Amino acid sequence: MMMTPANPKAIRVDLQLIADMIEPGTRVLDVGCGNGALLEYLWREKQVDARGIEISTQGVQACVSAGLSVVQGDVEEDLYNYPDGAFDYVILSQTLQAMMDPKAMIEQMTRIGKHVIVSLPNFAYWRLRLFIMFKGRMPVSENLPYEWYDTPNIHFCTIRDFVNLTKTMGLTIERSLFLDDEGASRTIGKSIAMANWFGEQAVFLLRK
Repeated sequence: MMMTPANPKAIRVDLQLIADMIEPGTRVLDVGCGNGALLEYLWREKQVDARGIEISTQGVQACVSAGLSVVQGDVEEDLYNYPDGAFDYVILSQTLQAMMDPKAMIEQMTRIGKHVIVSLPNFAYWRLRLFIMFKGRMPVSENLPYEWYDTPNIHFCTIRDFVNLTKTMGLTIERSLFLDDEGASRTIGKSIAMANWFGEQAVFLLRK
C-alpha cells in the first residue's frame, strides 16, 4: 500500500539541517525517530526509503498512523541486529546524550550506515555557562527542559567533546554546523572554540 503524501509541514530548524544533508532516493534509518516528523518530511520531499526505530509506544503509533515504516525497539540493543551497510544514512537526532554508551552507539551506526548524521545539544553554550556561574544551578532551557533529577540526559557533551570523540574513533567529519540562539546556522569547520561558545546545538555528517 503506497502512502499518500501529507500536506507540506514545517519541521524544526535542526531537522531541516539534517534533511538538507541527505541525498534524494537514498535508504535512511532514523534512530529514535519520535513522532516521525523528519522521516515523513524526507519521504515526502526527497523520496527516500524511510525507516525508523522508536522505543515509545506513542511515537510508534504516531509514525504508523502517518504510514511510516517504523518498528518499536530499544536502539541500544536492536542496532546490533542490522546488517553492515544496510543504509545510506543513519540519523540520531538530539538523543546521543541520553544513551548509556554513546561511543558504542556511533560504532553501530557507522557500521550499518555509509553516512551518519548526529545532532546534539551543546552543554558548553554560553547561556548555560552563565546560568551555572550566576545561579549555581543546573540550567533549564527550551532545548534542555528537564530538572537535574528527572533529565534523560546522562552524558553531558560539548561540541569540542564530540569532535574529539570522532578523532579518537577515526571518523571523518564531512560537514558540521552549529545553530545559535536565533536559529541561524554556521559552519563549524576549524572554528571549534567559537562554535563551542556560541552554538546552542550542532549537526554533524560523518563517515568512516
